[in-house]
Amino acid sequence: MRICIVAALVCAALAGPALAQGSKVSSAVELARQAQNLKPGQWVWAPQVAPAGPIIVYVDLDRQLATVYRNGLRIGVSTISSGKAGHETPTGVFTILQKDKDHRSSTYDNASMPYQERLTWDGVALHAGGLPGYPESHGCIHLPYEFSKLLFGITQIGGTVVIAGRHGEPVTAREAGVLAPFGVGGAAEDRAPLSGGEAYRWTPEASPSGPVSIIISKADHRAVVLRNGVEIGRAHAEIEEDAVSTHVATLARGADGKAVWLRVGAPGHEEEAGQPVDPAAFEKIRAPKAFLDEVARVMTVGTTVLVTASPVGSDNSGTRLTVLSAVKGDQVTP
Repeated sequence: MRICIVAALVCAALAGPALAQGSKVSSAVELARQAQNLKPGQWVWAPQVAPAGPIIVYVDLDRQLATVYRNGLRIGVSTISSGKAGHETPTGVFTILQKDKDHRSSTYDNASMPYQERLTWDGVALHAGGLPGYPESHGCIHLPYEFSKLLFGITQIGGTVVIAGRHGEPVTAREAGVLAPFGVGGAAEDRAPLSGGEAYRWTPEASPSGPVSIIISKADHRAVVLRNGVEIGRAHAEIEEDAVSTHVATLARGADGKAVWLRVGAPGHEEEAGQPVDPAAFEKIRAPKAFLDEVARVMTVGTTVLVTASPVGSDNSGTRLTVLSAVKGDQVTP
């Protein structure tokens, strides 16, 4: 099987009015390129970037942001409001203990806590709530109403939530990036760069099964392969062209039984949904042939590809989100 990849880069971040808490409409996907500039109540949601895989929620108290990862790739960013002075939100690795979309507080005058996801039995939870732009809760993590509803819909009891940082202190939390900084269970992910003599690395035994996502970083000239949220491959990769359009692609099977790459309608680009990738756009990536051959063997229907202008290195990733691309294969075995 032969693989070729064509990159796509998202345009400049959109500048727009803040979305009020309770907003029913997501901002366009480009807005998350500058995730730290989101105004109170603003959020972005692009689940098509990674349609399957384990979910990790990373809450950064310093930046007052929650970042959602699926299969190791960022699919959502939202502003939050955490605990105020005297009611600080605890940090650490938590498990979702309970879910209740119509929860009411037994402590604070029967207050409504829509789409509650309990993290501790003494009252700390994710739920929809007020978003004034600073910590003002009694320890819970407030989210925009519609974002909390969407998050509630993809998480499960037992899921992992990592809370880091301490708002107002000089030492900040590890910044969220395109790749998840934590794995299932909250352990830090090993994102070791290639050594000087390595053209590529391939360790499929690190995650023997599960959905596959491929990310290309134009800034780092790297390709990274994730399976079930775990990195299994990395290689040097060069993108030939400078200016490209925006789209997400996922591997599907056509009516003739052959593999076909289809664009996915990410927020702000819904008109692209279902369009086949233009064959003329292929042959735009240069990477070691042995690496591409290995990638071809793990691709299945449902594999997605994400190309980004942002670095994937752990020391400098995190200020931009999404960029999308396509991959072509002759055949795929489901």
